[in-house]
This record gives sequence, C-alpha cells and structure tokens, in this order.
Amino acid sequence: MEKMWSPWRSKYIESFNKKDKDCGCVFCRAAIEDETLDSSLVVHRGKHSFIMLNLYPYNGGHLMIIPDRHLSDFKQVTQEEYTEMMEELQLTIKVFENLMNPQGFNVGMNLGKAAGAGIDQHIHLHVVPRWNGDTNFMPVIGEVKVISQDLLGMKKQLHNEFKIISEMNSKL
Repeated sequence: MEKMWSPWRSKYIESFNKKDKDCGCVFCRAAIEDETLDSSLVVHRGKHSFIMLNLYPYNGGHLMIIPDRHLSDFKQVTQEEYTEMMEELQLTIKVFENLMNPQGFNVGMNLGKAAGAGIDQHIHLHVVPRWNGDTNFMPVIGEVKVISQDLLGMKKQLHNEFKIISEMNSKL
C-alpha cells in the first residue's frame, strides 16, 4: 500500500491541544456558542447534538455531527443520543441533496488517535459530500486540496437549508 503524507494535518491537530487547555474542548465550546455569529461554524442544533462545519475540510461542505455531552468513548453514547445522531445524519444527507446535489457521501468516525482522530477526546461523526471527479491531480501530485467554497457562505447556506427542512419535518 502506498502512503500519502499530509504533514500539514499535524499543525491542525496540535492546535486543539493548545485550545483545550483553556476551557475544555473545541466541540464543547461550539456546543454553547451562538450559532448566529459569523465566527461559529454550527449550522444546526438538535436536543442532544449539533452539526458544524469542519474548519479544515477534506471536501467542500464537510460537516460533523457531535453529541453535546463530552464523550471520548462511543460505548457511553446513550440510545437517545445515538438515535438523534442517526436522525441528524439523515437530515444532513437531505440538506446536502437539496443544496449541493452530491453523487455520494463519506460517513464515519475515527475513534481514538490511533484511528486518525484529530480530536479524540470528543466523539464526532463526519459527513463529507462527494462528486465523481472531485479528487484530481492537485492532492495527488501537488499535495494541495482545493476547497472552492467560502466557509462563511457555506455556513449560511447550510444553516438556512437545515432550518427549512427541519420546519418541514416538524409539520409532518
């Protein structure tokens, strides 16, 4: 198996160690911040979890579904939290289909540092929209991933679409 090195990821991962020392973890801070602020990457809130954009996405629209409770062990997730996260996953897929029309999705969790978790102290579920041909020569040859969407613009679009679909679902 060939390996593709991405040393720029270590700077990203290390940035959370510095932030975590002052007030818990980045996800716990996001869980309580005002999602209407431009600085917030939160696009939707449930009763027990929230959805936010990844600040360092692998692809445009890369979202994470995160339980409000600070958990590092997936076995500690309650049935209520698990059910809501799966419902939020379904909602996220609907939002992406309406807004971005992806041809597929990567969905998953990296549980623990050894599994590749950049933030291993607070579990989170990644949802990445994918399109045929979205991987080209830039990341393979140039070691550069081009993300063409502006995070703030993407946040506003996603936030609005989550609101519309959530309101439609609540009327059913």
